[in-house]
Amino acid sequence: MRRRQFLQASAMASLSALAYPRSASAQMGGMPGMSGMMGRWFTSGSVWPTGLPLRQVDVLANTSLVADEFAGMLVAAPYLASLVSGHTTELWGYNNTFPGPLIELWEGQRVTINFANRLGLESTVHWHGLQVPADQDGSPMDPVAAGNDRAYTFDVPLGSAGTYWYHPHAHQTTTLQVGHGLAAPLIVRSADDPPATLPEVTLMVTSLSLDQSGRVATAATAMAGMGGMMMAGNGVLLVNGQKLPLHAMTPGATERWRIINATADRYLRLGLDGHRFTVVGTDGGLLGQPLPGLTEWLLAPAQRVEIVVTIAAQQSARHALRDLGYGGGMMGGAGGALMTVETGRGPAQAPVELPAVLRPVADLGPATAQQRVVLSAAGMGMMGPFLINGKSFDMNRVDLETVVGRVELWDLVNVTFMDHPIHIHGTQFQVVGRTVRGVAAPVGYPAWLDTVNVPAGETITIKTRQTLPGRRMFHCHILPHEDAGMMAVLDVQAS
Repeated sequence: MRRRQFLQASAMASLSALAYPRSASAQMGGMPGMSGMMGRWFTSGSVWPTGLPLRQVDVLANTSLVADEFAGMLVAAPYLASLVSGHTTELWGYNNTFPGPLIELWEGQRVTINFANRLGLESTVHWHGLQVPADQDGSPMDPVAAGNDRAYTFDVPLGSAGTYWYHPHAHQTTTLQVGHGLAAPLIVRSADDPPATLPEVTLMVTSLSLDQSGRVATAATAMAGMGGMMMAGNGVLLVNGQKLPLHAMTPGATERWRIINATADRYLRLGLDGHRFTVVGTDGGLLGQPLPGLTEWLLAPAQRVEIVVTIAAQQSARHALRDLGYGGGMMGGAGGALMTVETGRGPAQAPVELPAVLRPVADLGPATAQQRVVLSAAGMGMMGPFLINGKSFDMNRVDLETVVGRVELWDLVNVTFMDHPIHIHGTQFQVVGRTVRGVAAPVGYPAWLDTVNVPAGETITIKTRQTLPGRRMFHCHILPHEDAGMMAVLDVQAS
């Protein structure tokens, strides 16, 4: 298969990947009945209202009366929403919202979230990227039965300020639940935050597939064994639950955007019409110093990025934040415009200079052990089941072992014909090596990640360390791949 390489940025070459000249949707077009099935879904933006003012995500209220503590309530339940003209859609939401409410925490806080599962199936709440105790992580090994409640309690680690999100992680139904709307942002704040003076916007990108009646197209998620291709090709990309919303800015204004890829399986190669931007943070928070002058950034499923945008000083101008398109072995191609930025008629603001130093990204130290994780598929490349080290997921089997505090190198080896974003629970890690066709490639700028894209045919080497004991998951965050078996168990033993 012919491939061409997109360089996201020379400073972060480790996150670049091989994109396919033809998307999988084009290749699937010749399969019997496939085009007719696709045509029955809402793929046209005309049925979705567009151009509405960008909606700010609701914030979950802190009901604790104790200083340095946070308490809140999340209810996962079906509710009715008006998304497309003439139809009512049943979504599954946290507290009847889509996306769910933003949880704002501070480093060092004691957190208690009471979770009520009012769905008709098991669910959990996974605090994606946060280093919390294993029994509070919301993994598929710790389900909350339908109709039951539980409390999640943990301390927010010092040094963890950054952009995160939370979502269900139930066994074999994660795609189904996230695809129905169960996803929401989570931000950890710190008193030491150099860009804190900038106006801040949270942009939660999700994908939603509807049938002709306006119902969530759950038949798509049942095709997990086919790599989720139906969902990937037909889901409408939304920002804060809206199709192509309008974000108003003062000419020349500078803002900090926290962007979360909360889709089940879509890669986002982000660009802003006619603008360069500065990346200041990734999954685990701020970089050591800003990365200025970028025109695009690849955000794999589950990844986050913090960018600083200075909009052009021209009055009454419009610019689009776009998905520029990235195959990565999945279908979908370019998602097109995600959000319109419109400048007003007021006087232009003066440029804002960012500090030269943000937050140092310290090396974890010398590694004393090495692990090898091979990503493969038992079927025809893009078909499942998907495997890790030749095995499909079994929550009763330990696949790898480590010890609290031990620094390790993990070689993530992708022998499939499609990209896989690999997420490791309970830790943040650093990319330290990259091999393309047996040749070492640049690894980029030091950054904290909890999800790394492993392009087809490549090996990504990460340096990682677990700080809390217990059994952890690691898996592909293309959710249909996870549900189809591309997940494994890491047993973290006390030192």
